[in-house]
Amino acid sequence: MSRVTLALVALVGILAGAFGYSALNRPAPQTDIQAVQALIDEAISAYDAKQVTQASSIPQDVAAIDPAVLNPLIESYLMSDPKILQRMSVALDTTIQAEERSQATTAIASMREAIFNDPGQVVLGNPDGDVTLVEFFDYNCGYCRAALPDMATLLAEDPNLRIVLKEFPILSNESIDAARIAVLVGESDADYWSFHEALFTSRSQVDKQVALAAAAELGLSPVALELDMGTEAVSQTIQTSYEIARALNITGTPTYIIGNEIIPGAIGIDELRSRIANMRKCGETQCES
Repeated sequence: MSRVTLALVALVGILAGAFGYSALNRPAPQTDIQAVQALIDEAISAYDAKQVTQASSIPQDVAAIDPAVLNPLIESYLMSDPKILQRMSVALDTTIQAEERSQATTAIASMREAIFNDPGQVVLGNPDGDVTLVEFFDYNCGYCRAALPDMATLLAEDPNLRIVLKEFPILSNESIDAARIAVLVGESDADYWSFHEALFTSRSQVDKQVALAAAAELGLSPVALELDMGTEAVSQTIQTSYEIARALNITGTPTYIIGNEIIPGAIGIDELRSRIANMRKCGETQCES
């Protein structure tokens, strides 16, 4: 059911409650536009997700009213102001977005140390930066590959940005193997960003062999990496990403976290810049104008 439909259901319920008694006990009243508008305006200002639930519980009341009375009443008001549905949809979107931000804030707060300060994570850019951008990625994710230039640009142009990379291999067993090698590269003194770029620019599926070859280019021992990739410490680093994702309902890649916002999908460099700038301006990714 669409949001507009839900809004209409709520509208019908409110009107039914207001006019039901009269409709059942006296002849059909003349349409009173001012009275209806007052009820609708009140519905818009008070409308939220709870009212959608309440609206679903009133079909019997609505059904008890003669449609010949109720339908012209609703039609008359909607025709007098066709933009009512648009305003209700906007109000509903605003409410839902506020609820989602609140839920994200609570979830992020519960996992803050693991998200931003886990000892096994890779940190790029300025480790003491004033804004932190977290990315959950899979080396076989096409959208992550497409978003790599965005990350490279931010690293190059923003000296006060701290970037945290979270291995989140969800697409295949090959992704898991590559992530295990990546964890070990991140723990070494090798240039992790070069390794990261090499995997995302590979022309084949990224698997253990591709990851080992990229690590070898940086002077690391493929034999030692393959021996260590199955250790408990490596498994725990990846498991932490899974636990964070489960707590925050992250199900795809790339997913970003900035401040208290969870951002699914490759939103592009301009949107990332905007959110980072807002964090510096008002401490939130969306500043009130």
